Amino acid sequence: MSAAPADWLPFLTELADRADEIALRFFRVRGLRVAAKPDASPVTEADQTIETTARALVRERHPELGILGEEQGEEPGQGEARLIIDPIDGTRNFVRGIPVFGALLAVEARGEVVAGVVSAPALRMRWHAARGVGALRDGRRLEVSRIRELREATLFHGNLGPGEAGPAGGISRLIGQVDRTRGFGDFYQHMLVAEGAGEIGIDPAMKPWDIAALQVIVEEAGGCATGLRGERSIYAGSLVTSNGSLHAAVLETLAGGPQHV
Repeated sequence: MSAAPADWLPFLTELADRADEIALRFFRVRGLRVAAKPDASPVTEADQTIETTARALVRERHPELGILGEEQGEEPGQGEARLIIDPIDGTRNFVRGIPVFGALLAVEARGEVVAGVVSAPALRMRWHAARGVGALRDGRRLEVSRIRELREATLFHGNLGPGEAGPAGGISRLIGQVDRTRGFGDFYQHMLVAEGAGEIGIDPAMKPWDIAALQVIVEEAGGCATGLRGERSIYAGSLVTSNGSLHAAVLETLAGGPQHV
């Protein structure tokens, strides 16, 4: 009998506890070892240590689970579920001493992400969700905002410069339609959407481990999470989150279509 979605949360929480401990041990430490990956993105000894620790715990507690991780790739399991892990989302922030970074942990079962945890230890915040039971941050139930017009919306975004794949096409059109913008980037913008603190978050270049935990949390808070072309998939290669009411208008504006304001 397969586990219910919420049954994975204690294990994901244990993994998050370990990840937080390791990340804070390395954060803002002089002499942190940083290497460049083939795509020029950084990886630190903290990233590697967290993922290695998580994989060891999976083998010990849930050997049936497969694993897909940012740093150490894919490892098949014996069952229908797998752990998807980004040990440190926001590694560039981590390296520069910016406290907006976190571990992203999710369980995917039969192609659907059923549970997720996002833990940001330097911010002292943690979000989690499981299918059918809602999303919470530190015990408080999350709900997306009810704003229904772009002209009243707050837009979160990441880098607007040429690095890190640059901004999403059409971002300037969208900026011209909304009320406010804030450049939080990475996981944090999407958690703010889930909390109802803003309406839109955009990441133009994402991997499955960047998306999985965010998708289930935003959706369980009542929002939408798709790729730039509207695909509801952690393999879409991009991520747009919203409060749901504005999602079609956001995608159309980014694509240069009709403006819903």
